Amino acid sequence: MKARCTLGFAPHSGWAAVVAVGGTATHPRVLARERLEMSDAALAGSRQPYHAIEELPPGEAAERLAAFEASAAALATEAIGVLVRTARTAGVEPRAAGILDSSGRRGATLAAILASHALIHTADGQHFREALARGCAALALPVTRIRARDLPAQAARALKRTPRSLAAAVAQLGRELPPPWGADQKSAALLGWLLLARRS
Repeated sequence: MKARCTLGFAPHSGWAAVVAVGGTATHPRVLARERLEMSDAALAGSRQPYHAIEELPPGEAAERLAAFEASAAALATEAIGVLVRTARTAGVEPRAAGILDSSGRRGATLAAILASHALIHTADGQHFREALARGCAALALPVTRIRARDLPAQAARALKRTPRSLAAAVAQLGRELPPPWGADQKSAALLGWLLLARRS
């Protein structure tokens, strides 16, 4: 049977930390850790798309946003595709992906978002989460989205360990890797580990 892994994504504006977790639920190991870029330097405003369209007329704002969405999704799909192909070349099959989600409000219209600075910040973050989700879907990789604040408790239940022991174990996972192994990489790794346990 082919070895398997999961991908955990910790997104930011324009990029995401991604960690590939393999092994087993009891003995996970980090197979890869990357920074995935989703903003095009040639497309002005693509790192914070909703900020970039804040002052535009509604029709133009919608058109620019559609261009930003297509660009981010294409970049995410390409980068995730490279990760998947690299894993398969090494004899490992990616089985699932997880995206750390925010707790911000969703579902507002574009007009409502652009009228609220707080919603603009939330929408910028969601823009890149959606790009990751679209990239995974294009590669037939099942996606789970978990709010960052809920991750420790969900992982503790699934892995039958305390949040404190999980934090120590995740820190240990990155001990042999070169930096960075910060909060983003640790959260992405824990998410990948949780998905590995759920699919075992």
